[in-house]
This record gives sequence, C-alpha cells and structure tokens, in this order.
Amino acid sequence: MYEQWGANALVVFATLATVAVCVELHYEGLSWLGRRLATAQGTRRSKVLYAIYGILGLHIAEIWIFGGVIWALLMWPATGQVPGHPAIGLLDAVYLSASTYTTVGYGDLSPVGPIRFLAGTEALTGFVLITWSASFTYLEMERYWRVR
Repeated sequence: MYEQWGANALVVFATLATVAVCVELHYEGLSWLGRRLATAQGTRRSKVLYAIYGILGLHIAEIWIFGGVIWALLMWPATGQVPGHPAIGLLDAVYLSASTYTTVGYGDLSPVGPIRFLAGTEALTGFVLITWSASFTYLEMERYWRVR
C-alpha cells in the first residue's frame, strides 16, 4: 500500500499555491508596468527597455518563489529528493527552478518523488508566463515604435 499520501497532498497544495502566487504576481506586475509605461516620460527606446527589465525582474522573482518552495519541500524527505545531492542548498534549488521554469532542463539536478509534480507544473507555468510576457512586449513595442 502506498504510504506517502501526506507528502503528495503537501506537494500538490504547495504547487497550486505557488502557481497562484506567481500568476497573480505576473498579472499585477504587467498591469503596473503597462500603466507606468503609459504615463512615463522618455524616449521610445527607454520605455521598451524599461518594459524588458521589468519583465525580467518578474520572471526572476517567480523563479525565486518556485526555488524557495522546492528548497522548503526538499527539507522533508518524503516529498522527494535530488539524487547525488543529499542536502540541496537554496541557490541549488533556485538553479533547478530556473532550468525548469525556462524549460531548458539541463538534467544535472533531477528531482525524484512527489516533488516532480511541482517541477512539471513549474515548466508549464514558466512557459505560459514567458509567452504572456512576449505578447505584452510585442504590444508595448508596437505602441511605442509606431508613434513617430
């Protein structure tokens, strides 16, 4: 009989909460950025660069959020582990998060156990948020580069 229902439930709950926090952060961040760009003084170039730096900041914050949750979950061995790395540090967890979020997936750190659900969901979430940012960037560039 499977004995890790509590660990699975914890990982699923942590995953859903983390996805919700990151999606909300992304929505609010892009909304704020859009309002800020509309009222900001400056050249078209500076507005586009401001948007890019803002978007990169959002993605880095989301990677750190996922990394922190991965790191916290790996403190409880029942939620999973990273073979070959008995005690994964925070920066290692953030690195794992970055390679997962961006769907690069180098494979040098590969989680096993229930935490794989978080990793798989992070890849999907990262893909969606990155494409959302690309759409936002396109619309902002279209607005500021069209005006002469």
